[in-house]
Amino acid sequence: MEKNIRSGALEMTGAMLISGSIGWFVVASGLPVINVVFWRCVFGTLTLLAICGWRGLLRRELLSMRVLGWAALGGVAIVFNWVLLFAAYSHASIAIATTVYNTQPLMLVVLGAVLLRERIAADKLVWLATGFIGMLVIVNARADAGYASGSYLAGVALALGAAFLYAIAALIAKRLTGTPPHLIALIQVAVGILLLAPLADFSAMPQGSGWSYLIVMGIVHTGVMYVWLYGAIQKLPTVITGTLAFIYPVAAIAVDWVAFGHRLQPLQWCGVAAVLLATAGMSLGWRLLGRRPARV
Repeated sequence: MEKNIRSGALEMTGAMLISGSIGWFVVASGLPVINVVFWRCVFGTLTLLAICGWRGLLRRELLSMRVLGWAALGGVAIVFNWVLLFAAYSHASIAIATTVYNTQPLMLVVLGAVLLRERIAADKLVWLATGFIGMLVIVNARADAGYASGSYLAGVALALGAAFLYAIAALIAKRLTGTPPHLIALIQVAVGILLLAPLADFSAMPQGSGWSYLIVMGIVHTGVMYVWLYGAIQKLPTVITGTLAFIYPVAAIAVDWVAFGHRLQPLQWCGVAAVLLATAGMSLGWRLLGRRPARV
């Protein structure tokens, strides 16, 4: 058991560090966002196809019409989630976009209450309020991003939209319990090729090292990251998984600083801290209000 936890922690750490570095590859590729996501889906599909074949997952009994339908619908949400998140980088910086995107667990709780009529406990309401305040602080701040070419508020809105689509994909994934996650991921990125092929600008092909960024995003940030992430989820307790997930936004902030020299301003740090605190409290189930004593 201890060996499984140790290997799972290493896999989760690796997956989160990989996720935190993707903004660097997106920006460095120099391509339009649609093209970046399209080629990520192409190389990701080839990688996951090889992984699923190696694991013996390409079996007819695992590919029912129900699985294909729900996985494809989740793929629409996942692919356009990537499009919105990558577009946010050029407006609000990688650090801010990733932090705002990290509100996914908060959105999932709200969607669960609205669509599934799940009850929101008082503690979760406090964390939702904390995250909302953090978002207001971030919105009222301004990015110190040298490559930002558009509106800061537009970047925040794009990242929020990406988080919302990810939460939708997570709800859809609940209907695929029992289906190997690598197979779900394969269907999703394959759907991405079909969705984005008509929208991609094939006259803007990668130049020189541009191909290497796209290939790495497909193989490492999609194939390897999915394998490590799902392997870790299977081995680790939920609390450890939730805790290690916060390596992702921290890594993204560090990458934005080291690679591009973009530093958060004090007010932005306050907003980031509030959002991460709220997400941690929600994900890890931190209680702020004591349990009522049982009535005799």
